[in-house]
Amino acid sequence: MTVRASGPVLVPILGDQLSPDISSLADRKPDDTIILMMEVSDETTYVRHHKAKIALILAAMRHFAEELRKAGWTVDYIKLDDDANTGSFTGEVARAVERHQPRGVQVTEPGEWRVRQDIERWRKDLPVRVRILPDTRFICPLPDFYEWAASRRELRMEWFYREMRRKTGLLMEDGKPVGGRWNFDAENRGGPEAGLEPPALPAFRYDAITHTVFDLVSGRFDKHFGSLDNFGWPVTRAQAERARDAFLKDRLPSFGKYQDAMVEGQDFLFHAALSPAINIGLLDPLDLCRRAETEWREGRAPIEAVEGFIRQIIGWREYIRGMYWLEMPGLAKANGLDASRPLPDFYWTGETDMRCLADCVRTTRENAYAHHIQRLMVLGNFALLAGLRPQDVADWFLVVYADAFEWVELPNVAGMVLHADKGRLASKPYAASGAYIDRMSDYCGNCPFDVKKKTGDGACPFNALYWHFLASNEKKLAGYHRLAQPYATWRRMTDDKRAAYLESAEAFLATLKPAETGWARA
Repeated sequence: MTVRASGPVLVPILGDQLSPDISSLADRKPDDTIILMMEVSDETTYVRHHKAKIALILAAMRHFAEELRKAGWTVDYIKLDDDANTGSFTGEVARAVERHQPRGVQVTEPGEWRVRQDIERWRKDLPVRVRILPDTRFICPLPDFYEWAASRRELRMEWFYREMRRKTGLLMEDGKPVGGRWNFDAENRGGPEAGLEPPALPAFRYDAITHTVFDLVSGRFDKHFGSLDNFGWPVTRAQAERARDAFLKDRLPSFGKYQDAMVEGQDFLFHAALSPAINIGLLDPLDLCRRAETEWREGRAPIEAVEGFIRQIIGWREYIRGMYWLEMPGLAKANGLDASRPLPDFYWTGETDMRCLADCVRTTRENAYAHHIQRLMVLGNFALLAGLRPQDVADWFLVVYADAFEWVELPNVAGMVLHADKGRLASKPYAASGAYIDRMSDYCGNCPFDVKKKTGDGACPFNALYWHFLASNEKKLAGYHRLAQPYATWRRMTDDKRAAYLESAEAFLATLKPAETGWARA
């Protein structure tokens, strides 16, 4: 390493760091800084991301570069199809150091473990000093999360969430939660209702920058999963703010009641659909929560809707990020239930007679989006019950969703969905039979499988798979307090009834066709 006395400071800004107040710029001035932004093939292909996800990030990066230039910054922007592009962050930073001869490199810590390992190596490999700064866009610094985790036997989100409420003051009065309760989740479990017509998401008119990206993605990533036909994500800060304001006005009041509901063909219902904009830096999460709180304080949205929304951001989002860094790198290989079945091909094709799964894959393919209950209790629940390999499932979730970065996707999949972490994150596996899907959706009404039928031909596969899952994992799960009742029910069944469930499940599992290789990773 060479310590230079002169030259600018080189500030690499990554594709999920598109915030003008990013920590790497906090102490910099435009006349002494060169910002480096890099579109590299390593990031577009380490898994074969959904076309819409790639388009979103590249278009947002290009617009952010223009935003920075208008603010007076010098931006060295490397496009994906530039002839000399090395294809990696490390290669492009090395080239930029050679071009600009900076006195140092200053970067905000990345969100993903593999990228952090690359950046740590810059300190050894680059001929200048490298300074890595914490990502201050998160409410809970990682050292604070580690301290919280070290003080607890069980790392449950609810207790962490209460700490974040106290820290931010959101929905607090005189040190106590408004309404006398921390959590209004019991009021947020409404199922679908006839004639439910949520307002449409705002539509955006895309400029030449974005259309150039569409052309690039369509040509270069034509074999990747998904479509650009329905692309509707905000790619500028102004568009993201418009989407934010539309949610707060039009959908937040009903968000709580219907946040767990699933309606075929209603892909967004009353959900915010703001997570991609938050995760790449176009929206500030704490500012968004304060705006939501204002909607309640001014009487425009009920407490159960606002509290539920805020909990997802300052509770779940912050907690998941902390758990990711606490558990890595082991979390990437976790398989606490020894699940070994390969991912079925219908996760990619949507070709299944199970109406719930077919619709969830359809919206995923068309929109790079499915809401949290579709992900957890349909797509994830099936993966859990069928014993799918955690690494296959994690790769799929990372590929297909526009908001999926490993720090948020992997803990959700390994911990919340598959219980592969042996309960570090969740107090029980989120396993459910077809009855839950029937209660919370309209999927079962016209499904060729009968949700009321438990076993045999035409029975909903979720019903037999549920009991098969419990029976197969009894040695590992029977001691869980929250599973005591299901296991007691299983043991009270007659031998013939148990055998019928197991035979039906095995017969169905034998019909699953494994996905071809190459969908997620080349």
